[in-house]
Amino acid sequence: MLIHLIDFATPEYDEAVALRDEVLRRPLGLHFTPEQLATEYDQLHLVAYNNHNTLVGYINLTPQENQVVQMRQVAVLPALQGSGIGTKMVIESEKIAKERGYNKMILHARDTAVPFYLRLDYRVVGEPFEEVSIPHFHMEKMIL
Repeated sequence: MLIHLIDFATPEYDEAVALRDEVLRRPLGLHFTPEQLATEYDQLHLVAYNNHNTLVGYINLTPQENQVVQMRQVAVLPALQGSGIGTKMVIESEKIAKERGYNKMILHARDTAVPFYLRLDYRVVGEPFEEVSIPHFHMEKMIL
């Protein structure tokens, strides 16, 4: 598996948007708008390709203030969920964030994803809240 950063507004980015739409948006009856995607021009886009050069996963890293980066839009092809791709991508995203000077990763986890992040040493902070019509939890991890 090859995990690497891609550039915004490239064919690889378009492929990643299609994966995110399939995994994260369509099941909720939502779709990305051009305005939503335009805000991602200065964010980090991490992808995973299998040995057949098929896109199998995506993570967005959105810089925040005070050396904090937010992990967003984590998506793995449904047929491959639970195979370790997500874990490898999160670990790689933490390395990239650390290399770029970030010391804290935050995220909004769907309630069904909380156990996954707990296994990777993220902790729940605060009470559940609703985002994109489903329950989420704020989670964080120091990446020193």
